[in-house]
Amino acid sequence: MYLIIDVGNTRVKVAVFEIDTVKEVVVFEKENIISALKKIISSFPISKSIVSSVANFSEKEMQEMEKLLHPFFLDSNTKVPFKNLYKTPKTLGVDRIALASAAIKKYPNRNVLVLDAGTCITYDFINEKGEYLGGAISPGIAMRYKALHTFTSKLPLLEANEVENFIGVDTQSSMHSGVINGICNEIDGIIAQYQKKYPDLTVVLTGGDTYFLSKQLKSVIFAHPNFVLEGLHTILIHNLAND
Repeated sequence: MYLIIDVGNTRVKVAVFEIDTVKEVVVFEKENIISALKKIISSFPISKSIVSSVANFSEKEMQEMEKLLHPFFLDSNTKVPFKNLYKTPKTLGVDRIALASAAIKKYPNRNVLVLDAGTCITYDFINEKGEYLGGAISPGIAMRYKALHTFTSKLPLLEANEVENFIGVDTQSSMHSGVINGICNEIDGIIAQYQKKYPDLTVVLTGGDTYFLSKQLKSVIFAHPNFVLEGLHTILIHNLAND
């Protein structure tokens, strides 16, 4: 069995794969990573593992992980199943590398736009030739609400809420309209830009805000909440096969 570990800034998402089947997915806080990994290892016969992290580990955590798993750490030098045409490949985030890999595996020989709605909203495009061209990065839902509160003196800090009327009738509904309608129109607009050039475009939505946004968007999309984990699994298999 393979252990797939996706480390965010605050949370860790882990999946246990048996061949191509996900046996279990666990989410926990980053500070609990070692104890959580020990528990998973005691429950499953893990043979190989891969770690993708956008956060830094302490030296002690690195040593503990090496001792527990001898994992494969994803970075810009890792072999991937696509051709990377990004002009600054060493700056491409490991999460975006994983998403491109998942797109290649799930939708081969197709033009695919992957939207990852988390802390930031990332857009990643892979063409039918298996070439990664790039995309875009913009603030996510929570970041936009936090910015309204932080950079003004009187606006409250709100949680995301569905918008039924695009015309806000008070401060809170105006903020919800601005954030949620703004994001949905941004996403629908960017999808339309890509569809104009690539009419056969496949659009994938993933990330922590997948369920919330999928109900709000007009565009036809495929929702894959665990797309990063699937991409990491694809990269691990690719490297084992080419080792």
